[in-house]
Parts: sequence; structure tokens; C-alpha cells
Amino acid sequence: MGADDRAKLMDSLKATRRSARGRNSSANVRQQAPAPKRKVYDFKELPQVKQLQMHRAAADMMGIENPFFRPHDGLAAGTSVIDGSDYDNFASYNYLGLNGHPAVNSAAKSALERFGTSVSASRIVAGERPIHAELETALARIHGVEAAIVMVSGHATNVTTIGHLMQKGDLVLTDSYVHNSIAEGVRLSGATRMNFPHDNLDALEKMLADHRHKFEKVLIVVEGLYSMDGDYPDLKKIIKLKQAYDAWLMVDEAHSIGVLGKTGKGIAEHFNIDPTEVEMWMGTLSKTFSSCGGYIAGSKVLCDYLKVSAPGFVFSVGLSAALAGAAIASAELLETEPERVSRLQKNGALFLKLAKEAGLNTGPSAGYAVVPIIVGDSAGAATLSNRLLAKGINALPIIFPAVPEKSARIRFFVTSEHTEEQIKRAVETTAAELDAMRADGTAVDRLIKAAR
Repeated sequence: MGADDRAKLMDSLKATRRSARGRNSSANVRQQAPAPKRKVYDFKELPQVKQLQMHRAAADMMGIENPFFRPHDGLAAGTSVIDGSDYDNFASYNYLGLNGHPAVNSAAKSALERFGTSVSASRIVAGERPIHAELETALARIHGVEAAIVMVSGHATNVTTIGHLMQKGDLVLTDSYVHNSIAEGVRLSGATRMNFPHDNLDALEKMLADHRHKFEKVLIVVEGLYSMDGDYPDLKKIIKLKQAYDAWLMVDEAHSIGVLGKTGKGIAEHFNIDPTEVEMWMGTLSKTFSSCGGYIAGSKVLCDYLKVSAPGFVFSVGLSAALAGAAIASAELLETEPERVSRLQKNGALFLKLAKEAGLNTGPSAGYAVVPIIVGDSAGAATLSNRLLAKGINALPIIFPAVPEKSARIRFFVTSEHTEEQIKRAVETTAAELDAMRADGTAVDRLIKAAR
């Protein structure tokens, strides 16, 4: 057989094999019964849900009751009512005790009677009310800048502002401990995000030196008071860095306005800097201002632009008048009663001092409104929280993934309304319960015991 004949024979054999494979494949398809169509997806099949169920099962084996979503009855201040019993409350950020204040309640009621429960439209359409501008004027005055823009959610304020102002080709440099809303805003924007280690401004400077020239706009984002650790950044140094590298700066003051500074005007007052040197001040209304919502304070040009273009503002209903009225009254009380700030700062310093003397790990907390007691594992933090509740103290655990597993903690929110006796009792009880819990072994030891 010649070379040409052999080649033709091989081609014929290959074609026959391909044809046979195709017939077999078609036959297999015909033989397989079609998968039944389901009416609705069962979310129990999600890997994330399965993992959550496994964690819940492990907690049940160790006898750890779920410490979250316990309903409180009535006002949550220095004390709170849970299931009909009174507890010393260290789990609410009513920092200046303005939630429930008669003047705040009265302002909310007056706004409600005048404007109803909703402004019924986006502010750009037909939801604008005089009370909105009044609140924005008060917030701008407190921050020492030209203007402010109020939105219906603190989380959405960060998401829509960062997501709208930044874009692909820009860079956002964030402290590794910033709030989830900041991370989500960067993700939405498409900009490149780089984290610098928490409060490591030398690392921030190196990132600026190495990368600033590669990007169009650069935004640095830090918090005025970090909600997990209770510490704050060196704002003076950050401002020098952003000026040297032609970057923008955004400071999230959710936990620092009303808390830092002699009169509660925030981290700018704390460091005695000109607040107009910062491009954007962000804040929430749910803490010091005893309402709900978020805002950006800064230049009039910035705020005017966001009011006509930021999706989270333009396509969202305006803040309800009752919430705006409550926030305005709270802002007035912040300005006229600075003794509340002094009392808060005194209480925070006392809590931190006693906790350190008791040998508790408070991390880098500066002793203002947030003091963590670091336990070391999520199961241990949840267990300690439940043990404190049994002793009449309500303080919630912060667990993985909100913080690294080895730094799970009980986070104490200290307010101006706590008494010295409450603070002493909280620290003494925490130290005693933590010692007793550690004597029982680690979370793994407890799980092994439970499985036997």
C-alpha cells in the first residue's frame, strides 16, 4: 500500500471514530432523563449558608446561646430592658444620651405633625423640605465647613459618595480597619484599592511615593475614631501627606463627632486643625445625633454636585422630617451643653484605666467612647457576652469576620450617661468572668467536652 493510500485509510478511520462518538453522545443525551425544574431555589444549598449552619451547630454543642438580635424594650441608654429585666447597657452608641431627650422627642413630634411620616419623594423631585436645609446648615457649622448633604443611610452615604466620585484609573488608599461601607464604595467605583496596615502612616507614605504617579485621582480614607479598637489616627500627619502628594482626604467621623474635641466637634477640634483642609467629612446621624441617616460635609461645590448626581441621593427618598428634626435638636444640644462631652470623655478614661488595672487586653483604645476587651476567639467572645448578660450587663461580642479570629472581643460603648458604679461593676465582672471562663479551657477544649 502506497503512502497516499495509507493516508486516505487513516483519514477514513478517524472520521469513522468521530462519527461513532457523536452517535454515542447523542444516544446518552436521549437516554438521560431531563432534570426536574424546581419552583424556587433553596438557599440551604448555598455554601455560605451551610458554613453558617455548621458554626451554629458547633455553638449549640458548646451551649453558646446566640447573643445577637435580642429585642430591647424601650429606650436603650445607660440601662436597657431585655425580656422584662433591667441591664447595665454597654452595647448602644447613644454617646451623649440625647436619644430620648425631651427636646429631641419634641422636635421629632413637631416635624411629624407638620410634614408627616415621609417626605414621599426624592428631594430632587418633590421631597425637599425646609427642615433638610436646616439640618445641613447645622452639620456644616459643627464641622466648620461651607455645606453638607444628608442622606437616608450612613452606610449608603459612603457607598454612593466614593462609588460616584472615584472611577477606574483612580486609587483609593484605606486604613485596613475602615468600615465595610468604605470598602463597598471603592468596589462599586472600579478604582484600585490599596490597604495600608492600621494606623501605619509610614506605610501610607510609601504607597503614595510608589503609586501616586500611576493614577488620575487619589483618595485617602481614614476614620476619626475606629469603631472596633477605639483609637484614632494622627490627622495632622495625614493632612501633610495628602497635600504633599496631591491627594484627597475623607475622614469618617461616625464615631468621633460628639466624642473627640473639647466640645465634641470631632477629630479636627481634637488636633486643632482647620477643617477646610480636609476635602470630605463623613458622619452618621444614628450616634451623637440620635436619629438615622448619614451625611457628607465639605465645600459647597462638592455638596451641590452630589445633590444633583450622586445615585444614593438622587434616586432615594429624602430623609423623613421626624428624623431630621431629631438630628437638629441633638446638634443644638451638642453645641449648648458641652458638659455632656466632658462627662463622656471622663467615663471613657475611667473605663480604660480600670480595665488596664484589671489586666484586661484593651488593644490600642484611647479610652473615649469605644473600649474593646479582646478575648482571642469568636466562641470565647460569645460565651463571655452571655456570661455578662447573666450578671446583668449587656455588652456584645465582635467576632470573625468583622475582626480577625484571634482578636475577637467584647466591645464596650461608653456614654455620658453611665455612672461610675456601672463602669466599675462592668470591668470587675468582665475580669472575673473571663478568668472563670479561661479556667474551663479554650473553645476547642469546650467543644471536645461537649462532644463526649
